[in-house]
Amino acid sequence: MEESDKIRRASEPIELVKLVKRIKHEFSSDESLAELPPAVKHKITDEILQRLRSLTPNASISDQQEAVETWRKEKLKEAKTLALGGEGLNSTLLQEEAGMLVKALESNWAALSEEIGLWIPTEVINQEHDDKPEGVEDTEEEDQILAGRPLPPQCHAELHTDYDGAAVRWGLTHHKESAADCCQACLDQAKNAKPGEKKCNIWVYCPSENGCYSPDIYQHKHMECWLKFSEKPRLNFKNRYSEQYRDKHPKAPVMVPWVSGIISE
Repeated sequence: MEESDKIRRASEPIELVKLVKRIKHEFSSDESLAELPPAVKHKITDEILQRLRSLTPNASISDQQEAVETWRKEKLKEAKTLALGGEGLNSTLLQEEAGMLVKALESNWAALSEEIGLWIPTEVINQEHDDKPEGVEDTEEEDQILAGRPLPPQCHAELHTDYDGAAVRWGLTHHKESAADCCQACLDQAKNAKPGEKKCNIWVYCPSENGCYSPDIYQHKHMECWLKFSEKPRLNFKNRYSEQYRDKHPKAPVMVPWVSGIISE
């Protein structure tokens, strides 16, 4: 007898049996949806929409998903209680409808969501990856990227900054391809200065292709590189020109266009 049972089980088409069971389950799920009266489907659709409308206008996808899931759990609890003959519930569902809704909410929620047209996109979270090697400090501000090679640490580059000082080399006739090249010119001048000559300790560069504003009489162009010296460097302008300054100088932009640095010894 045992031997015949083994032979019978071995001869069963296992994959076919699994397929039949899955089809039966799908038919059962479809039947539970088909049995739900249209009025019930409309009602739960209205309730979900009302729940979503109660969220703030800038609610995230996660907030929307959480609101719908909270509604589903609350509705499932209500339907289960009603299906078991619970009394005192303020519900418009009939006991028979409640039983069908329990099946739909509990085991076939994805299909029901699709049937009533509920679709909330998957939230995509973008993460910023910092590929900068450890120990390398930022030499650029976030609001602007300087063209050319990175500046050495001793350049102490400051965006939107204009330092004062006595000109060691006039920028009107001294142009460099990048801020790094301008800083290097300052380093080289200080290194090669003759006895008694002023050594560059401030560099001021114009990175804007449209030129850089200055209150003097000259028209300052892209790539101007000013080499300066000052025993006690002081700022001419930093970040923004004040409203009072712009009232007196209508041609001044909002932001200081120059990039500068004080050379460390």
